[in-house]
Amino acid sequence: MFRSSAKPLSGRYLSLAEREEIALLKVQGHSIQEIGRRLGRAASTVSRELRRNAATRGGGLQHRATIAPWHADRSARRPKSTKLALNATLRTYVAERLAGGVVAPSGAYIPGPAVR
Repeated sequence: MFRSSAKPLSGRYLSLAEREEIALLKVQGHSIQEIGRRLGRAASTVSRELRRNAATRGGGLQHRATIAPWHADRSARRPKSTKLALNATLRTYVAERLAGGVVAPSGAYIPGPAVR
């Protein structure tokens, strides 16, 4: 049911041990800032982990460290539509920039920088 990631995790991502530590410290009543200090991670990383990997149980949100890798694998699966495929405005802007200029909302052409 839970498949492992194809690639090993880099230091950028939380390990299962870190996720379990977050869950334990949160249950013990430690603040997000304190948990971050203890793990050597930013408080925003801890907050994001708690928000993304919470499961409802008895009406309250509780962090589930063991389901976090499954959620990450599920959200990373392909095929996904790219941002350029979904956003026509962004696609037009990127195409114009690659062509060397941009058309302003007024319709005026603004040349891009000279590229050698």
